[in-house]
Amino acid sequence: MATQDTASETENLTLVQSVRDGLYTEMKNDEDVLVMGEDVGKNGGVFRATEGLYEEFGGDRVIDTPLAESGIVGTAIGMAAYGLKPVPEIQFMGFIYPAFDQIVSHAARIRTRSRGRFTCPMVIRAPYGGGIRAPEHHSESTEAMFAHQPGLKVQIPSTPYDAKGMLISAIRDPDPVVFLEPKLIYRAFRNEVPTDDYEVPLGEAAVRREGTDISVYTWGAMSRPTIEAAEELAEEDGIDVEVVDIRSISPLDEETIVESFKKTGRAAVVHEAPKSGGLGGEIASIIQEEALLYQEAPVERITGFDTPFPLYALEDYYLPEPARIKKGIRDAVSF
Repeated sequence: MATQDTASETENLTLVQSVRDGLYTEMKNDEDVLVMGEDVGKNGGVFRATEGLYEEFGGDRVIDTPLAESGIVGTAIGMAAYGLKPVPEIQFMGFIYPAFDQIVSHAARIRTRSRGRFTCPMVIRAPYGGGIRAPEHHSESTEAMFAHQPGLKVQIPSTPYDAKGMLISAIRDPDPVVFLEPKLIYRAFRNEVPTDDYEVPLGEAAVRREGTDISVYTWGAMSRPTIEAAEELAEEDGIDVEVVDIRSISPLDEETIVESFKKTGRAAVVHEAPKSGGLGGEIASIIQEEALLYQEAPVERITGFDTPFPLYALEDYYLPEPARIKKGIRDAVSF
């Protein structure tokens, strides 16, 4: 297993290229791994995340499916229960709801329902989130719906390195994983990614920036504007912001969340999902339960709004951007 500190060869990849590299790596390592979904085969996927896999592994392992999300996921559940490791792709998170019953009623419950006789080693990939000027149903950020379901793991990478390593870990996991890919940053930047196979453990947050004045928790595409806001606040106000990339929505890394808060005494949560019922409330509750005596100010939530995701004219206003993130952080620090 490679780690980020090894001397293995690397490539300079975008996040979507790292997803493709992770799929290729595990399909090469394990013949039980297969990819399925709408246009994932000859077309290489709507975002080209599966480009070249059909030519490499053939139509038995890279399967173009009908436009039927419940059928895609339902078929994958049967495959997983009987020994394969399917990686079904849902083209956009907003299309996943027809498969919701299959995911929460069957995939998440097979281990419990069968008393351990069956597991469901499958990874449901879906591009998620806004910011790309897409039509309706193409910009949802409803990760909290899946985090609420016991039996599911929910993972969201924010860097190319994490995308490959977390996807490999997810494919090797014996239970179902919902793997959400922030499409706003699919091609926004590049990082060095090892060419070897390596794992990024599921269930662990990452501290992206050390700080002493306030802990800011975020994930997915919101990690970049949060780090940008933190750097600007350090220059403009002298506020030292610690940025924690949650990465694993379920299970949450409560230890890292709490330890960071104990160091700073103040917190903000940045996510693009609507505020009500979002994961920001869960993180605030963990802080209240585990570190109340360290708290110096209310936990700020800097989020999307409690509305359907808007179309082009209001899209940039809806998503938290550095100016709004900075205001929320300043409010928490000045309380």
